[in-house]
Amino acid sequence: MPSAASRSRSRRSASADATPWDQPVLAPVVLVRGPEALLAERAVDGVVALARERDPEVEKVELQAPEYTGGSLTVAASPSLFGEAKVVVVRGAEACTEDLVADVVDYVAAPDPETTVVVVHGGGNRGKRMLDAVRASGAPVLQCDAITRDADKTSFVAGEFKAARRRAEPAAVRALVDALGNDLRELAAACAQLVADTTGTIGEQVVDRYYGGRVEATGFKVADAAVAGDAGAAVSLLRHALATGADPVPVVAALALRLRTLARVAAIRGGSTTARELGLQDWQVRNANRDLARWTPEGLASAITAVAQADADVKGGGRDPVYAVEKAVLSIAAARGTR
Repeated sequence: MPSAASRSRSRRSASADATPWDQPVLAPVVLVRGPEALLAERAVDGVVALARERDPEVEKVELQAPEYTGGSLTVAASPSLFGEAKVVVVRGAEACTEDLVADVVDYVAAPDPETTVVVVHGGGNRGKRMLDAVRASGAPVLQCDAITRDADKTSFVAGEFKAARRRAEPAAVRALVDALGNDLRELAAACAQLVADTTGTIGEQVVDRYYGGRVEATGFKVADAAVAGDAGAAVSLLRHALATGADPVPVVAALALRLRTLARVAAIRGGSTTARELGLQDWQVRNANRDLARWTPEGLASAITAVAQADADVKGGGRDPVYAVEKAVLSIAAARGTR
């Protein structure tokens, strides 16, 4: 079962005419739409599971939209020889052929009530006539938006552990997102591995033991050290990250994200705006408040300026991206406590 945090995140991300990916429904036609492939797979699995709850003998048939030829949907959706129910999954509809568009438009006008056709579309405008016809038919749409915000990745990981009935410390969740947050599928696999290989509460030390090398090689660890004013550790972590394949651009992005969080938390102190309204988790606010005790407004402004310059330099404005990000790290560390 999806966690409350996961359901809440899904409701926020789903469009007005869509249902969250983790609330599958059974219908003659279902559209699974959005660029997050892992969530799309889970949405399809949810629909198939509902079909098998209704009929354990249901037959699953898969069609590939990019290679689709005319008439294949009619054949796949037709009752089987022994009358078993069917689930037909059409994958890759964002790269559909014109034959598929025509066949889906015809099919949704009079779908077989004993068959469930699931059209999986990764986003974009290709096949718009098909998508419009599916929506106009009243078919449910399961939305699978990309998970890009740090807070949403954290909620996703927490939801994975909760669904597995395992407790994970907030620091462990953050460490896992820091290590693998660029790939949702890898995050999900890491959660499954930790659940399978460990017992009891999952703490930060457990995550470091499994993924410590990955954690240390991310921009978030570099940013943490720089914000803490530890120039030596920040530069050491940065050089290790770059030596193990990290690109200067996402490292600068991590620095900017860390400083933006400090600035946002500083702005809501004593105000009516809540952390949740800004998309921040409670632990992010606690950590930022702790860091802000050693930062002045002038120092924070100086650090943000340094990162803005580094961002321009690593994206083509400077000759040496590595030097630019190292200079930014040193500037941030030096700006801590500056008046």
